[in-house]
Amino acid sequence: MNAESDGRRGAGEAGSPVATGGDAPKKEPVWGSRAPRFIKRSRPLHLSWQVGVFVVGLGVVGLGVILLPLPGPGWLVIFAGMAIWATEFVWAQLVLAWTKRKVTEAAHRALDPKVRRRNLILTTIAVVICAVAVSAYVWKFGVVMPWKIEQ
Repeated sequence: MNAESDGRRGAGEAGSPVATGGDAPKKEPVWGSRAPRFIKRSRPLHLSWQVGVFVVGLGVVGLGVILLPLPGPGWLVIFAGMAIWATEFVWAQLVLAWTKRKVTEAAHRALDPKVRRRNLILTTIAVVICAVAVSAYVWKFGVVMPWKIEQ
């Protein structure tokens, strides 16, 4: 199912410090399977472990897809399923790393004073437009409560 889940690593060993320009050295991410060592020793056991992780992750992602149109934490459940898959599959680890990077970039952009000012101005304009529309409706039709309609 996954050629790189047998514990192989990239060019550097996991745990070797990487120069990040900061004071504290960062560790490289560990790619591949995080299954216990006794499971990795046996190929059939490891394959069945991977199938089990895939099925559980698929169930959680499926539940998240079902929850998307319903009231509930659909995207959160989908990301939880991806995290389950990421314990075993490199492709899911790469997708989660990309997602974390994009979310961090979006958070930094949202904290930019120019963007915050623009969002505040746009929100204020939208609220004023909605207030004018509601006022025009009330002026034209009046306030009639549904339970007091006289027919």
